Amino acid sequence: MKKYTNTGSKDTRSGFGDGLTQLGQTNENVVALCADLIGSLKMDDFKKNHPERFFQVGIAEANMIGMAAGMTIGGKIPFTGTFANFSTGRVYDQIRQSVAYSGKNVKICASHAGITLGEDGATHQILEDIGLMKMLPGMTVINTCDYNQTKAATLAIADYDGPVYLRFGRPKVANFTPEDQTFEIGKAVHLQEGTDVTIVATGHLVWEALLAAETLNEQGISAEVINIHTIKPLDAKAIIASANKTKCIVTAEEHNYLGGLGESVARVLAENAPTPQEFVATKDTFGESGTPAQLMEKYGLNADAIVKASLKVIARK
Repeated sequence: MKKYTNTGSKDTRSGFGDGLTQLGQTNENVVALCADLIGSLKMDDFKKNHPERFFQVGIAEANMIGMAAGMTIGGKIPFTGTFANFSTGRVYDQIRQSVAYSGKNVKICASHAGITLGEDGATHQILEDIGLMKMLPGMTVINTCDYNQTKAATLAIADYDGPVYLRFGRPKVANFTPEDQTFEIGKAVHLQEGTDVTIVATGHLVWEALLAAETLNEQGISAEVINIHTIKPLDAKAIIASANKTKCIVTAEEHNYLGGLGESVARVLAENAPTPQEFVATKDTFGESGTPAQLMEKYGLNADAIVKASLKVIARK
């Protein structure tokens, strides 16, 4: 099986920050707005180098979305930055009415998503944001797995015309995808070929899926691993083809199993290739305070949980 190497753990939010810095140098239409979290969103360099294109709106997230929508009318490409909880739940009405409904070219960039936000606790650990955003007509939803992919996605969405939700996180995680990768919106990435079970993962769970595949391989089980960085539009073709080959599937995500990647995959399979499926995700619950590792263990969002789900779904074939 193919081996992947962690070239040095990095936080995915820094991938966004470095991508935004590069865009500042290469695309004069890119502007950035932040809701009082410049350091947390790694937007410092953009602010320093392009102060005339940076807007600190303070703790006024709804106003930030409205401003961003207005800026697109003048041809600007606004990137908004705050925590995922505030980027979606707090401003859902503004996103729906001012951005999605009119198809504004706003890039909603959200850090500190999921339970790996850690000690800040349940009020900040949004686990419903993917569901909220994917239900909006015309909204593209992206959830990247490491630093390199987050940087590549940040660059790619600047060239895409339409509203985008880009989700990433705070903790340092394995950085294993190519530095020079081309990010294709809506195109799944096959990381591992397999014949016995398909593991479809997104975000921080992609690396865990690769670790799970290694464990399964030691048990004589061939696992196919697919990185779904774009949840909407979903690469249905890749999912159907893999499910038809392995005859069973596990979905893995740092999100509620209601409304997340797993449900999108289940819909595709129900319509095209009914297949046994197991879900690795939070089960209709809020988070709590703790270290990222402690919370991933408690809520079953790690390689061990993916292995168990794989063995369970294989038995259902």
